Amino acid sequence: MPLAEPLSWQQLEERLEPCSEADLQQRRVEGPTNAQARLRLFGRPEAEVRVTLYRDHHAWCPYCQKVWLWLEEKRIPYRIRKVTMFCYGEKERWFKQIVPSGMLPALELDGHLITESDLILQALEEAFGPLGEGMQDPDVFALRQLERRLFRAWCQWLCYCEGQGAHTAPAEQHFARMAGLVDEALQSTPGPFFREHFGTADVIFVPYLERMNASLAYYKGYGLRTEHPAIDRWFAALEQRSTYLGTQSDIHTHAHDLPPQMGCCLPSGSAEQQRVARLIDQGPWPVQHPAVVETRQNPPATAVQEALARMLRHRERLLAVNPEGSRALDQALRCALTNLLRDPALPLLAPPPGTAAGLRYWRDRISVPRDMSLHAARRMRSALEATAALAGEEQGPQLPLQHRRDQNPQPFLQAA
Repeated sequence: MPLAEPLSWQQLEERLEPCSEADLQQRRVEGPTNAQARLRLFGRPEAEVRVTLYRDHHAWCPYCQKVWLWLEEKRIPYRIRKVTMFCYGEKERWFKQIVPSGMLPALELDGHLITESDLILQALEEAFGPLGEGMQDPDVFALRQLERRLFRAWCQWLCYCEGQGAHTAPAEQHFARMAGLVDEALQSTPGPFFREHFGTADVIFVPYLERMNASLAYYKGYGLRTEHPAIDRWFAALEQRSTYLGTQSDIHTHAHDLPPQMGCCLPSGSAEQQRVARLIDQGPWPVQHPAVVETRQNPPATAVQEALARMLRHRERLLAVNPEGSRALDQALRCALTNLLRDPALPLLAPPPGTAAGLRYWRDRISVPRDMSLHAARRMRSALEATAALAGEEQGPQLPLQHRRDQNPQPFLQAA
């Protein structure tokens, strides 16, 4: 029999797999790479921790991701202290007392503070040994230079070429040439990575290739992974590593968090680009379009449980910060979570009238991997959109382009 009413909060809690708070914290400390951890030990005693990583609350900062991934791959025990990037809210005073510039990431190693991600990696190599070939290895150094050339070509096309026409073609062609050189570098090795085995060069390329893949699909309708097969194979190989999956974001998060960080991201405005952007924003997910290759990993069986657990953990704050706030949103969110768990053969449960915009407010603000992993986010966005569609076409407030202070972590930190 289909449900006539959404599950209560208690019934939803009962659908979670049993896990005590102590077990949850233990998973964060010793389990796979995750965005919620404050301490990582890799089976070593806490007394051996020599490193503290200062990174962003949103798990979005590309330079933080580089250092984070290196530490996870090397399995170096470390503590994490999280800081608000200015884009999302006011930077904490305690951090500016430590790092007056506010620069992220910062890393404390044996009591010495280091900033700038490349300098941090060099210091970590000196203390713990390189990850494969080191930063100054001639081949790795050449690849680091190639990554910077690709970065500049991406910025030129993404941020300075609006619309279509002859004036945009040189920037696109130059980016394609640079990406082609990256493709050739990957093809020159026997495996999928930049060197014979995964190492420093791959860590250097991860943050911005991930953001290029997302932003060029959304703003230009360009499929980086489709156009460059070796880059696609590289991503697919990364997705077999739990270290990468724990730091991986998704196209929706990158597409909307990049504009205030970059200054702007200029869409081409073509009908195809607009169609791709609409699919990324409104689904269905996964997006079925050649320009949108977000992952080639099969969804894990745990995706629904992860999405449910994360939403239940923060439900009170989610309801409190929603600007469409009404008493009906409580029931609407329970409808969406009930639909998340539903048998696909059963009809969806409709939310109260007038709640479509509030449901879509949450849909648009799931941040990967801060809130949940990519596959869990897909399932949660799908449930929120499917539920909202039964209440109407109203959209939530537009996502800001100059900042993302709609994502301010402070209300959630205060509640915690």
